[in-house]
Amino acid sequence: MNAKQLSHLDDQGNAKMVDVGDKPDTQREAIVQGRIRMSPETLDMIQSGYSKKGDVLTVAKVAAIQGAKKTSDLIPMCHPIPIVGIDVEFKSDEKLPGIHIQIKVRSTGKTGVEMEALTAASIGLLTIYDMTKAVDKSMVIEQIYLLKKSGGKSGTWVRSE
Repeated sequence: MNAKQLSHLDDQGNAKMVDVGDKPDTQREAIVQGRIRMSPETLDMIQSGYSKKGDVLTVAKVAAIQGAKKTSDLIPMCHPIPIVGIDVEFKSDEKLPGIHIQIKVRSTGKTGVEMEALTAASIGLLTIYDMTKAVDKSMVIEQIYLLKKSGGKSGTWVRSE
């Protein structure tokens, strides 16, 4: 891929924010997942609701939502967009052991919501880490990736693995 194919670079290769002013508004959606591996004891503590810092998954859910809403403040070339819905789901996995997160972000606008969903997943998992690091410093945040996106000129994309 050369610099001319990257939308965030001008003809001289300098960073720029893409002008989306002439694009039509369409319904946009992005679904992202990720996970955090941890000790079985840490997973048990989260599932039981016992943590000195409070209900880990409720706080992580609120943090994920806030992360999606603040994406344009964190990622320099992201446009602030009107998010119309954010769904956050956690699933415990004793085999891992750990917790999976799935984020769905929806908007009607001129640009996609993939970055908002990726940021939400990252912030949600980081919050789990922050709230439990006192008992488990070996946790690993991993496999944060886009599962599906829809809307806009490029239409629908679905991960094929």
